[in-house]
Amino acid sequence: MKNYFTIKKPVENLIVIERSKFICYLSHCGNEEDAKNFISAIKKQNSLANHNCYAYIADEVGLVQKFSDDGEPQGTAGLPMLDVLKVKKLYKTVVVVTRYFGGIKLGTGGLTRAYSGSVVSALEKAEIVNMQEGITLSTILDYDKYSIFNKFIQDFSIANLKTEYGNNIEISFSVKLTEKEKFIKQATDVFLGKIAFTEEKVDFYPFKN
Repeated sequence: MKNYFTIKKPVENLIVIERSKFICYLSHCGNEEDAKNFISAIKKQNSLANHNCYAYIADEVGLVQKFSDDGEPQGTAGLPMLDVLKVKKLYKTVVVVTRYFGGIKLGTGGLTRAYSGSVVSALEKAEIVNMQEGITLSTILDYDKYSIFNKFIQDFSIANLKTEYGNNIEISFSVKLTEKEKFIKQATDVFLGKIAFTEEKVDFYPFKN
């Protein structure tokens, strides 16, 4: 897979159905361990809740996934939540829906609608990003070349741009893997061969386009 969608920042959202509170917590997760840690933290935060149901897809291809009904009737909570993630094509994403029971039973159909609806409602508040395969490059520039570099990179999709100022300017950033060769060649031409890049980590990054 060359790209996938996920949640940029954690989201918390509350809906109330027949006096029961359903609090949905959504987050990006780097791997399954991150997902489990997020779930544990939410459970600890809501230790008095009747249920903390969860679902996650912890990789970028959908092979690492799990869900739990946490005491609700089988198939009424975790699986519907997971189905929402699949329909929205969200990967490396974890969701927990905490329920504080309000005294009115919803039935299996009502529960399924409540848990899936809770996730859908939270996603309306979430910023979804397209993570694309890229490579991190770094370079060192003299100060008089910095403005030229900033103008040059405007023609490319750049993510995770970091700049450190010292005797020189150290710059680290990510470009799409498919654009790496083009980027390096054009940069070499612009700087008349007086620029060098160190190739670092290949991973998925939130490019804007």
